[in-house]
Parts: sequence; C-alpha cells; structure tokens
Amino acid sequence: MTQGDKSSYTDKQKRQAAQIEESEKARGASPRTAERIAWATVNKHDGGGKKSGSGRKPHDTSH
Repeated sequence: MTQGDKSSYTDKQKRQAAQIEESEKARGASPRTAERIAWATVNKHDGGGKKSGSGRKPHDTSH
C-alpha cells in the first residue's frame, strides 16, 4: 500500500475519517490538517487499513 492509498480501509473506517475531518474543519483546522488528524485517529483506534492481525504471536504460557 502506497502512502495515501486508502483502498484497504473499510467503508466504516472511511465514514469515520470523513466525520472526524468535518469536525476538525469546523474547529478551524485547515483541510490538510483535518484530513491528517482524521486518518491518524482512525489508525489509532483500528490499527490502520490492515485486514489481518498485528503480526504478533500470542504469548506462550505453557512452559
């Protein structure tokens, strides 16, 4: 996924980002800053546009 490519995000994530972006613009943020904040917030909450797990294995407690 190239930088700025939003194709791997779900429709829900795209809607959330759009709502956050509009909210930030209403607070006086520039369109570019509003978009940056919106996608950063979606990434923070959902881990980005990933469709799989984090890539980390669960901790093995069988020892």
